[in-house]
Amino acid sequence: MLGVDPGFAHIGWGIVDFTGTRHRHVEHGSISSDRSDLPARRLLVLYNKLNAIIDGFNPVALGIETLYFLKNVSSAMSVAQARGVILLAAAERDMMVGEYSPLVIKQSVVGSGRAGKTQVQEMVKILLGLSHIPKPDHAADALAAAITFIHHGGLCSTASEAR
Repeated sequence: MLGVDPGFAHIGWGIVDFTGTRHRHVEHGSISSDRSDLPARRLLVLYNKLNAIIDGFNPVALGIETLYFLKNVSSAMSVAQARGVILLAAAERDMMVGEYSPLVIKQSVVGSGRAGKTQVQEMVKILLGLSHIPKPDHAADALAAAITFIHHGGLCSTASEAR
């Protein structure tokens, strides 16, 4: 299971495996692009790096946060473009995709849609049996998206059964 926290400057990603109700952390990280590059080049870099992660771990499904913005429309447009690249990479591999609002992710991981970022990160740490909160923050959010897909997907009991 691949979880992604979409962004333009940084994309958080996390791989979670599961059997029944048990979650297992596999790997997590962040993809960055060079701010001095043109937007099209930055999207290509993000796409290529994400493809390398997908090819390396071969997840069958993607959990991703939906676009959410209040004030900064130009930032939202860049994130929307990055989401398009992420969804394209998943579609090319015929991955199952679950898109979740921040509220749904918080409810799924913590049990409350009003949970703060620190609460979500702490529950990700607990659910995955980690000794520390995953860093960077974008990666912890991506792991939360993967956990949400597992909780809401209901498609199979183990990731290997989906193959």
